[in-house]
Amino acid sequence: MRTTCSATLVAGVLLIGAAAVQAQTADNASTAPAPAAAPAPAAAPAPPPPSPLRQWGTEFSFLFDGYADANFNNPPSGFNGLRNFDVRSDTLHVNMSEITIDHAPAPVGFHLDVGFGETFDMIHAGNRDPNAWKYFKQAYVDLKPAFLKGVEIDVGEFVTSAGAEVIETNQNFNYSRSLLFAWAIPYSHTGLRIQYPIGSHFTGSFQVVNGWNDVEPINSGKTYGFTGAYAWKKVTWNHNYYVGPEHPGTTKGWRNLYDTSIAVNQTDNLSWYLNFDYGRDKNIGSGASTWTGIAGAARYAIGKNYAIAGRLEFFNDADGFMTGTAQNVKEFTLTGEYKLTGWLMTRAEFRTDWSDHGFFEQKNAPMGSKVQPTALLGLIAYIAPKK
Repeated sequence: MRTTCSATLVAGVLLIGAAAVQAQTADNASTAPAPAAAPAPAAAPAPPPPSPLRQWGTEFSFLFDGYADANFNNPPSGFNGLRNFDVRSDTLHVNMSEITIDHAPAPVGFHLDVGFGETFDMIHAGNRDPNAWKYFKQAYVDLKPAFLKGVEIDVGEFVTSAGAEVIETNQNFNYSRSLLFAWAIPYSHTGLRIQYPIGSHFTGSFQVVNGWNDVEPINSGKTYGFTGAYAWKKVTWNHNYYVGPEHPGTTKGWRNLYDTSIAVNQTDNLSWYLNFDYGRDKNIGSGASTWTGIAGAARYAIGKNYAIAGRLEFFNDADGFMTGTAQNVKEFTLTGEYKLTGWLMTRAEFRTDWSDHGFFEQKNAPMGSKVQPTALLGLIAYIAPKK
């Protein structure tokens, strides 16, 4: 009897203790803070607004280029010798104003450069093209069908593949162009161009065109172009060979041009290039005229807004075929650059040209001068969509 009562008493105590523990647990649970909610995922950044310069799959860009020049020889004609675009001396002048419209081939596209200024007059000077063509630098249709695996076909007028410089001032190291760019090579061609990649580093091109700087043919023949560009890391090496008849009204007397240039982006601040040209034009009668040249230039960026560039070159017009005088010419150019904004820059340039003949005009010097020192201040505005 006593045992049964004791067991009953123990059981009751255990039940009361268990109930107390459960009550305390429930009370703690009711007063404990709720677990923190998982953070909401960060909202994706809003895409940048579309550029007004990129519409309907087409990109638009604008270039304005003007300069003021001082020729210390004070040439009576008002022109600088051996220059192609910065030809006016001792005056303010518009070099070029250009609008570019480019639609990437997917699979059909087009490219158009249209404008006015001294540059457009020069690149079409001396040919028999319709007057309206002097407002066009390039105008071609390009095809890039997917089944051709990277091959691009261009038909129309396009700039030459030769040379280390280009027509647009803002894409060069210096403001003025080299002697080689002005006298050793053509500016443009009109016809067919096929560009094809070979591996990951080499791009080749084959061209069938009307000739040097001619939109309309000057004879029944064609000029053929063979080019190759090898790009690897910081180095690009270009080779260009053009051959064809370049005399009006006849296919006799072919012209050959070999051009090669190597461009190196040494560091984020330092870039340089070397350029070599050899040309030979077969005379219709007998003999041939030749010209050769070599140029080197370097550019060093100082911060984001400043840069300095220098160029040195030698050009031998052995038979006077290109410049009109058989002469050896050399030049040195020093250019300082300052970017006022992301789209506006100015360049100050000092240049001296030397000839082994009295080729350059000079006031009160009827026999001419062997030296031509000039100073120039250029202003370049370039507006384009960001890549």
